[in-house]
Amino acid sequence: MRIRGYLRDVYDEMLHKVSWPTWKELQSSALVVMIASLLIALVIFLMDISFEHLMDWVYRWLY
Repeated sequence: MRIRGYLRDVYDEMLHKVSWPTWKELQSSALVVMIASLLIALVIFLMDISFEHLMDWVYRWLY
């Protein structure tokens, strides 16, 4: 009985109390996430390349 009541409450909340985004809001949010992901990937790539060059310089200087 408790499970049935819980599921009924979940259904009621999802249907009547949750504010779902519109298609336009969903598209703009997805675009923001994609751009942020690309920028973060670019920053990590640049850090990786910089560190690689720094380590090459350090190893050449030491040996």
